[in-house]
Amino acid sequence: MNSPDNDNKNAQGLGKLARLSLIDRFRTRQGPAVDAPARATSVAVNVPEEFCRFERHPAYERLLVSQSAAERFGVQSPFFRVHESVAGATTTIGARQHLNFSSYNYLGLNGHPRVNKAAQRAMERYGTSPSASRLVAGERPVQRQLEQELAEFYGVEDCIVFVSGHATNVSTISTVFGPRDMVLHDELIHNSVLEGVKLSGAHRRSFPHNDWQWVDALLGQLRGQFERVLIVVEGLYSMDGDSPELPRFVELKKRHKTFLMVDDAHALGVLGATGRGSAEHWGVSPGDVDIWMGTLSKTLASCGGYIAGSTALVELLKFTAPGFVYSVGISPVLAAAAREALHILQEEPQRVARLQAVGQEFLSLARSRGIDTGLSQGHAITPAIVGSSLKAARLSNALFERGINAQPIIYPAVEEKAARLRFFLCAMHESAQLHAAADALAQLL
Repeated sequence: MNSPDNDNKNAQGLGKLARLSLIDRFRTRQGPAVDAPARATSVAVNVPEEFCRFERHPAYERLLVSQSAAERFGVQSPFFRVHESVAGATTTIGARQHLNFSSYNYLGLNGHPRVNKAAQRAMERYGTSPSASRLVAGERPVQRQLEQELAEFYGVEDCIVFVSGHATNVSTISTVFGPRDMVLHDELIHNSVLEGVKLSGAHRRSFPHNDWQWVDALLGQLRGQFERVLIVVEGLYSMDGDSPELPRFVELKKRHKTFLMVDDAHALGVLGATGRGSAEHWGVSPGDVDIWMGTLSKTLASCGGYIAGSTALVELLKFTAPGFVYSVGISPVLAAAAREALHILQEEPQRVARLQAVGQEFLSLARSRGIDTGLSQGHAITPAIVGSSLKAARLSNALFERGINAQPIIYPAVEEKAARLRFFLCAMHESAQLHAAADALAQLL
C-alpha cells in the first residue's frame, strides 16, 4: 500500500505529464509532416510584380499616397520624433525642451532614482537578458516576485508576465477561446484584442461603446449557441479617457454565465483612491473579473504585459500560451524596474491624487475654452477632437513649434470625423503648464 508521501509524489508526476502532454499537443496542432514533392524540372510561372515585391504591396502603395498628399498640403510628419531625455511632463526633442503630453509616464516613475537603481542591481546580477523561455530554461527570482506582488496588488490568486502588452492580449485570448466560443467587445477596444480574437477563431461581435444594455439583449438571444462567451472592456479607454460602468458588466457576466476580461492597461495607477485600477474605482470585488490584463510600460515604468486571475487561468497560460511558452521571458532588468515602481505606487498614494487633480484641471481648462473633449472624464487622458486627419496633423505641428508635444490620432486609428490630438497627463505637470497648453490649443483652433 502506498504511503501519503508516495501518493503526493505520484500526483505531482502525473501533473507534470499532463502539462507536458498539453505542450506536445500544441506542438503537433499543425498536423503530420508532409513528404517532399517528387523532383521535377521547374517551369517559370508568370507572377505579377505586386505578388513578389514589397514596393508593390497594396498597403505600402496606400501609405505612399497618404504621404504624398501630406506633402502636397505642406504637412510634415509629426510621427517618430526623437526624444533625447526621459519623457515626463517635459521632454527634449531636437535639443529643445518641450512641454510633453505624449507619454504614458502617469506617475512620473520612469527615470525615478529608485527604479533606475533596482534595474541596475538586476543587470549586475543577471545581465540584460534571460536568454530563453522561462518554461524550458528556468526563471530568475525577480520575475516570479513581480508576478506574485502583482497578484497580491490585484487581490487575486496568481499572475503571469509576458514580454509585450500587445502579445499578452493576443496570446491569452487565442489560447483560452476557440471556434465554438464567442467574444463580445466594446467597439473602441484595443487592436490587440481584435487580433487575439481573430487568431482564436471565435465568433466576434462588437457592441456600442459602453452599452451594457445592448450586451444584455444580445446575450439573451445568443448565449445558448456558444460554449464559452467572453466580454472584453477596457478599464480606461486610451483614445477617449472614459471608463465603463464595470458593476453592470459584472452583473451581466454572472447572470449569463460568461467570462469577463478588463484591459486595465491605462487604469493602473490612474483610477481608484490608491491607484489600484478599475476594481477600486468602481468598488468591484477583484474576483468578479475573470481576466485582469495590464501593461508594465505605463505607470510601472518598464515594458511588458501581464494577466492576473485564478491559478487555473495562469497555469493554463504558462504551459500553453504561445506568447509565453515560445517566447523569451521578461528581462530581469525590466522586471526589477516594474517591481520597484509598484512599491513606490503603494508607498506614495499622493502621486495618484496629484495625477487625478491634474487630469480634472486640464479637462476643465479645455472645456472652458470651447475645445471638444469628447467622452473624457478627466482620468489622465483628454482628447481634443478636430474632425479631420489633416487638421489634426497641422495642429500638432503648430503646437510643436510653440514647444508643446501632443500627438495626433488620425484615420484609420479613429474615424476621420473623430481625428484628434490626444493629451496624456502626468502627476508632474504643473498648473501653469496646463494653462499654457490649453491656451495655445484654443488659439490655434
